[in-house]
Amino acid sequence: MPEVRSVVEAVGGFFVRGGSVDWPVLLPGARRVELPTYAFQRERYWLDAPAATGDVTALGLQLAEHPLLGAAVELAGSDRMVFAGRLSTASQGWLADHAVHGTVLVPGAALVELALRAGDEVGCGRLEELTLQAPLVLPETGAVQLQVSVGEADAEGCRTVEIHSRSEREAAESVWVCNAVGALTEADAQPVPAALGGVWPPRGAQAVEVGDFYDGLADRGYDYGPAFQGLRRVWRRGDAVFAEVALPEEAAETAGAFGLHPALLDAALHAMNFAPVTKGSGTPLPFAWTGAALHAVGATALRVRIEPDTARGGVSVQLFDQAGLPVASVESLALREVRPEQLAIRSEEDSLFEVEWVSAAVGGGSGGVGSWAVLGDGPVVDGGRVFADVDALLAASGSAVPGTVV
Repeated sequence: MPEVRSVVEAVGGFFVRGGSVDWPVLLPGARRVELPTYAFQRERYWLDAPAATGDVTALGLQLAEHPLLGAAVELAGSDRMVFAGRLSTASQGWLADHAVHGTVLVPGAALVELALRAGDEVGCGRLEELTLQAPLVLPETGAVQLQVSVGEADAEGCRTVEIHSRSEREAAESVWVCNAVGALTEADAQPVPAALGGVWPPRGAQAVEVGDFYDGLADRGYDYGPAFQGLRRVWRRGDAVFAEVALPEEAAETAGAFGLHPALLDAALHAMNFAPVTKGSGTPLPFAWTGAALHAVGATALRVRIEPDTARGGVSVQLFDQAGLPVASVESLALREVRPEQLAIRSEEDSLFEVEWVSAAVGGGSGGVGSWAVLGDGPVVDGGRVFADVDALLAASGSAVPGTVV
């Protein structure tokens, strides 16, 4: 009946807007039924596969075969190589879980992964050094273009490596930003750490409560999502820190495509917050890496050993798998404090200000003491005079103050 339908629709509209309805009274004999989960629970049935790169070989390029790099090209007439990629929170969603002071930031661990991948392609498996020069910030929408360039080998087989990025929006007018520079050498130069013994954690190490560790990091400006909250357990023995880290299930599924998943390496570095030499209240980030190398690939969980590097003022990092076999090592890692304003995305198309050179006429001085005067001990300049202090200068010059006082 139309009247019944109208009443039910009206009451239903009232209910979905927050009203209270006694349904058994309104619909005598009605019973509850189970509803399908799809529309009413947050379960997704869509593919999360990253965007396909297409057939780059049809463009005369090589397939880079890395989640963060799409193509590679060897420059003609040399043995230099350039790797190219595209980064965004849409195509690499796990990167959105790494934010600092509210800004999504590609972690330094990812830049190390990129440099090591490029080095592996040219037979240089040791990252001799990598210094971060500018943060690689991802915009809320859109993407950044990425280039990793490897220079020619010198007489000792060492190659330079540089990582650049620029906004994809109006890329032709955007300026390439150098995010990191470093050097690559052959992997044989990197000593492989000895395997861990059968006892884990090491004897004498005291357990440290992790608890609300990531809540504490958030108070200091680290806005880490699930992909980067991999720290599980921590122990400490003197100045040394030991830890266990693991990737969440979703990230672990893609770990085999990386040398070492950046989220796992970054989580391992979180244990530095328990080291006396790095403990603080600010927001330090990895800045300079020395002697980094991979000894195994595709790890999803790690045992971590971090010790002070007194010679260089940083820490040494050694990573092992669950069997105690070496996965990666960093001879020295130095941190540097970062401020929120350093992470602001600045580009020519977004800026409200620009730098200009404004010429200003320089007038000559006047008065009996000449156009120059020097305070304190100093030479006489262009006929000026030397005065002991400002009072002596004013007493001698009166209203005719020199044009320049040094």
